[in-house]
Amino acid sequence: MNKHAYLIIAHNEFLVLKFLISALDDIRNDIYIHFDAKSKLLPILNCKYSNLFILPNSIDVRWGDYSQVETEMQLFEYAYNKQKKNGIFYQYYHLISGVDLPLKNQDYIHNFFNIHCGKEFIGFYQGNLIQELRIKVQMYHLFPHHFSKQRILNIKSILRALFCRIQLFIGYKRNKDIELVRGTNWASVTNDFVEYLLGKKEEIYQRFHHTFCADEVYKHTLCWNSSFKNKIYNLNNEAVGCMREINWVITANESFLPFFTMGDYKRLKESPMLFARKFDSVNIDIVKKILSGL
Repeated sequence: MNKHAYLIIAHNEFLVLKFLISALDDIRNDIYIHFDAKSKLLPILNCKYSNLFILPNSIDVRWGDYSQVETEMQLFEYAYNKQKKNGIFYQYYHLISGVDLPLKNQDYIHNFFNIHCGKEFIGFYQGNLIQELRIKVQMYHLFPHHFSKQRILNIKSILRALFCRIQLFIGYKRNKDIELVRGTNWASVTNDFVEYLLGKKEEIYQRFHHTFCADEVYKHTLCWNSSFKNKIYNLNNEAVGCMREINWVITANESFLPFFTMGDYKRLKESPMLFARKFDSVNIDIVKKILSGL
């Protein structure tokens, strides 16, 4: 029996998380959850068929910070060591968030990965990334633990911006020796690739600490610059590459990720993707309706 590991990063919306766990509860799955260190009143979760593991060492995860990479690597390492100790190997590791849902039932998902066994499901962005990657991961960012989506002006943000401008002016550039690529951080990868990632743990830290949004870069870059590039499932479509329906809304000024609502049901029902994000308890009816149809 091929077993899968679900690696869940959770910090809120625990009602959605409970529905997610119920949808993944299958003898063929082991479930690993990292709760943000900032999370309080953690939910009581139970599985009837799956082994459920809560990571004992919680990280204070901050948006844009290396702590996001650190959390992913902790989940990969914990699950890898657990299965190695038990003498088994997971066919796939699925990195998802606590506000994701499967769009297909477990028989469909396991059959899909049996058919495409050995492929790496990592989604690669198709646009021009030269300037974005220059800013995000080719310079040294001060105070990365205090990045903010709201662009709050304070002494740390001012010093960070000033230091970035200095690096641009003098031509300082990190990671010049490797081709950098980016995509959504949520992925489904093989045991071989996880083993490869863990062997590069120190290199990942050296390359990407004090960078910005490196969780969207480190897996993709290491895969792209290795023999695993030949095993990527789809290089031409970011969503198909990772088999995830992600509800991005792109405007002239910014992109953002609203929650799915009942108005999205037809789209989700007809989607060929395996997973979707993201959902919330305010729109729990769409969660219930999707899962009732699996």
